[in-house]
Amino acid sequence: MAAEGPEEGAGGSAGSGEAMDGDGDSAPPAEPPPPAPPDPGPDPDPNPDPNPDPGTGADPDPNPDPAPCTDPDPDPGPGPGPGPGAAPPPPSAPNGAPPPAEPPPQEPPPFPPEFQRLWGAAQGSPHDFGAWTELLAYVEQEELLEAARRAFDAFFQRYPYCYGYWRKYAELERRLGSARSAQQVLERGLQSIPLSLELWLHYISLLQSSLDPARPESAQRVRGAFEAALAAAGMDFRSDKLWESYVEWERERGDLRAVTAIYDRLLSMPTQLYSHHWERFKEHVLQHPPGAILSPEELLWVRSKLGPGPAPAPEPPPEPERPPGHRGEEEEEEPRTGAPPEPQEDLDQEKIRELVISMRQQIYAQNEAEVSKRWNFEDGIKRPYFHVKPLERAQLRNWREYLDFEVAAGSHERSIVLFERCLIACALYEEFWVKYTRYLESRTVPGARSVFQRACGFHLPRKPNIHLLWAAFEEKQGNVDEARRILRSFEAAVPGLAMVRLRRVALERRHGRVAEAEALLLEAMRANEGLPLGSFYAVKLARQVCKVQKNLGKARKVLVEALEKDPENARLHANLLEMEFGADVGQNELNTMSCFERALRSPLPHEAKLLFSQRRVEFLEDFGSSIHSLLKAYDEHQKILKAHAARKRAPENGSEEPEDKRLRPDDPSGLLGPQNFSGGGDPNPSYNYWYQQGYGTYGYQSPWGYGHYYGQS
Repeated sequence: MAAEGPEEGAGGSAGSGEAMDGDGDSAPPAEPPPPAPPDPGPDPDPNPDPNPDPGTGADPDPNPDPAPCTDPDPDPGPGPGPGPGAAPPPPSAPNGAPPPAEPPPQEPPPFPPEFQRLWGAAQGSPHDFGAWTELLAYVEQEELLEAARRAFDAFFQRYPYCYGYWRKYAELERRLGSARSAQQVLERGLQSIPLSLELWLHYISLLQSSLDPARPESAQRVRGAFEAALAAAGMDFRSDKLWESYVEWERERGDLRAVTAIYDRLLSMPTQLYSHHWERFKEHVLQHPPGAILSPEELLWVRSKLGPGPAPAPEPPPEPERPPGHRGEEEEEEPRTGAPPEPQEDLDQEKIRELVISMRQQIYAQNEAEVSKRWNFEDGIKRPYFHVKPLERAQLRNWREYLDFEVAAGSHERSIVLFERCLIACALYEEFWVKYTRYLESRTVPGARSVFQRACGFHLPRKPNIHLLWAAFEEKQGNVDEARRILRSFEAAVPGLAMVRLRRVALERRHGRVAEAEALLLEAMRANEGLPLGSFYAVKLARQVCKVQKNLGKARKVLVEALEKDPENARLHANLLEMEFGADVGQNELNTMSCFERALRSPLPHEAKLLFSQRRVEFLEDFGSSIHSLLKAYDEHQKILKAHAARKRAPENGSEEPEDKRLRPDDPSGLLGPQNFSGGGDPNPSYNYWYQQGYGTYGYQSPWGYGHYYGQS
């Protein structure tokens, strides 16, 4: 088995390890949300001096929007004067002149030029982690509190999982501000990463140092903090240090029954040091009397299991009354000493200890089996913290298999914790966010929405697929306005993506807003005028008008205008031909023939013209009304064939053209696709073919798999 210690690295540690280069322990669970840290109140600053963690961490975009750190207890100024709530009268000069005007409040001094330079570099390249770390190192070294607040708050907007920097921020607030402001910083950090074990321990340590141990509520506040930490991170496989700290705190207070209760919870929790906890528990039972470590109910139950004890000795008969000072002859002159303890009492305590341990032995065995199931997965996690560097494929595969195992095991709580741990190390990998939302969607809609918000709002702000899935999720839940807002906001942040514009169009069309859908396509077509993408949007607009609005004339006008601007685009010619062919071929023969003529007169490549000529002959053969038109088209096609053959004559060296480059009528090389003018089936097969072959190469992926809708031939 692997060594009992969490892995450490450039980004810090998860579990009991110390953070280096900023740590990301774990992300907040989607549901149920962990209890917030208890508010310790504005206690005096004891001025502890912990050593800050020297690490740098990295994480993509942040979780909750942290508010700026300000002094929670500003000076309220002079209170009211005489009279209920009345302000004191202004002082007057001795000679009756008006008092001198108060000086205006001083503005904070401007930030140093070096800070302005580093701040500008970080703002100019917000995704450059090195620029941020350089800025934070400067404000920490110079101890500029206001500048540090500005820098850290902006940094955590993008990298909230950096545990080491939360500690650095809190330490600055403790040294230059107050203990209360340091606690507020740590509370914000725990809202961002509730599974951060080291952050919880640092917060509890600061809380203990800030509270007066003589006050009765201090112990309750510390205990509440420990319970909140266990509720948030106690199921982490590497949470041993947190459990041990809780046990030691209760032991130092002398509450041995509370120690037993903590062990009862810990012994059923699969953790890395499970066997160590079992040995410590047995020592705890053997070193203390059963009455001090067991609750009265359990002690009574254990005694009942051991059977009735020895019968009590009969009481002696009462002696007759004697005069004062009279002593019986049988009485000894010397007073009796206390009898030694019965050996039977020690024997009973040993039996109770054995029974207490044996009852928990089965729980330990079951827990050991659960640990063995997860040990290989945990051993494969080499980087449990966040880092901007990519993970190895082996670790990504290990996370996938571990998640599948935990979900199949059926424990929802453990699955949630594992997903959150995974998203710390794999925060930049979209697939794990998608996997998490799919798991939650069937169980809790608010939980799935929370994960979408975290992924899209902070960690993956420029990834289109997760935004499209979020919009689809909200539309599925009936929140059409929210889905519309998501798509519109993302397109404003990352403009120019066809997949996002088409999803906006489809959303409007599905909800009966045909005019808005047409306006979106028209806007996109005009914005990309003269570019291939503009022709793509023209095709989409024409099909929308033709198929949805049933307006063939308007659709024809859209494509004809597009062909005037892009006459060499074979896809425009093919779509116009398909659209005309989709109408009544008997009544629309002239428009169909004009499409062929326009294509043959255009500056298309010779190979494309050959295909259009061949399709024209096939169309007239199947649906033409004039033999003269058919014979004329056939003669022209023969001329095109001869010209094409002359250009494709074999080179002088006699080598033939490779087989894969030969032009075959059945394989139009993606220009027109397999035509089907026989009258039955799909009237638009070729559009589906070139749609994928041609415009599927614009550099974006479809999160829904457009192949489901536009199958490739």
